[in-house]
Amino acid sequence: MKKATFSVAAMSMVLAGSMLFGQDKQAKGGGAGDAAKGKDVFESNCSVCHNSDSTETKVGPGLKGLFKKAALMNKKPVSTATVLEMINTGSESGMPPYKDMLTAAEKADVIAFLKTL
Repeated sequence: MKKATFSVAAMSMVLAGSMLFGQDKQAKGGGAGDAAKGKDVFESNCSVCHNSDSTETKVGPGLKGLFKKAALMNKKPVSTATVLEMINTGSESGMPPYKDMLTAAEKADVIAFLKTL
């Protein structure tokens, strides 16, 4: 009986830990994201300054093919983490930080959309 109780308790801790890890990953913007929702978020928040259909500069750089580029304008390599960092912190060249303006899910959705460009 003690062995069964211990096994159930251990399994519960493993499951709880994996659920918490998944929530933490989503909170950091690490979820898979939904590109269709990301397009809507992009159009409402980002398209004022960024083109999604070209590389031409609007106020900020055009983002077509962003994830095919070797580096961002700040010279950091293009990756989910560096794009998320740019979204969260903004840039010295005038992009405002969106850390508190977008939810983690919205940021993941925008990144999923950017990967389709």
